[in-house]
Amino acid sequence: MATPRFGRLVTAMVTPFDADGGLDLARAQGLASRLLDEGSEALVVCGTTGESPTVPYDQKIELFRAVIEAVGDRAPIIANAGDNATQDSVEFARRVVKLGVTAIMLVVPYYNKPPQEGLYRHFRTIAESVDVPVVLYNIPGRCVVNMEPATTLRLARDVENIVAVKEASGSLPQIAAIVDGAPEGFEVLSGNDEDTLPMMGLGATGVISVASHVAGKRLAEMVHAQANGDHTRALKLHLEMLPLFKALFIASNPIMVKDALAKVGFPVGSVRLPLVPPTEAQSAELARVLGHLGIA
Repeated sequence: MATPRFGRLVTAMVTPFDADGGLDLARAQGLASRLLDEGSEALVVCGTTGESPTVPYDQKIELFRAVIEAVGDRAPIIANAGDNATQDSVEFARRVVKLGVTAIMLVVPYYNKPPQEGLYRHFRTIAESVDVPVVLYNIPGRCVVNMEPATTLRLARDVENIVAVKEASGSLPQIAAIVDGAPEGFEVLSGNDEDTLPMMGLGATGVISVASHVAGKRLAEMVHAQANGDHTRALKLHLEMLPLFKALFIASNPIMVKDALAKVGFPVGSVRLPLVPPTEAQSAELARVLGHLGIA
């Protein structure tokens, strides 16, 4: 299995907010350091788990700058710079790159419902406007449109700095097709914690994780065990953590992972509207799972 560019365990970091719903940059810096201490090898900042739709561009810039300052040279920082308007994304990506991020992530445009040719032109236009590596992000459950393997592979072959895709389609045949057809050096990363082990079995290099906020060391052990051929150990860890993977998504992400961080003693504030805190029943179920795993 190829040596991954960003590491095998990448965390999609939550965005901490203060009691008034404003950015808590000091807490973001503390969280970034904590995640690296717990086994994460790189961070995605202000993606889905970072509530990107409710964090304006200027606040994103503040957040990226704060995390870069906190992390320094310890790990790659992947900034989510994609939006559903191509020209806005080009202009914002250029601003972000000037901060010194390692790479940018670009999500499939949501709401627009572009055809595959539109996806190709959108991603190519943005990627060619910057000089850092680009990670594509396919998450049809949120964006409605699925980026088909042919489109992903066309971009991987045609655009030099498109180096990876975060695949959250949940379709193992689709993932297998991408892995099989990918040019040398192009990586597939799991976008769902529960899909990581089977995806790595197909040739994915690792995961962009949510559960690593509270189970980083176990996840790091799992992905490295799988990569090193210790499949029995990897499967045991996967099965142990499967209830956690499911519990963190009983409400829209990142509602539950923010609740989980509070339960393990590292509160990061609540979510911004239109998201809302978990119900009492949801929070109780998460507490049960965390307790069973000995996490909280």
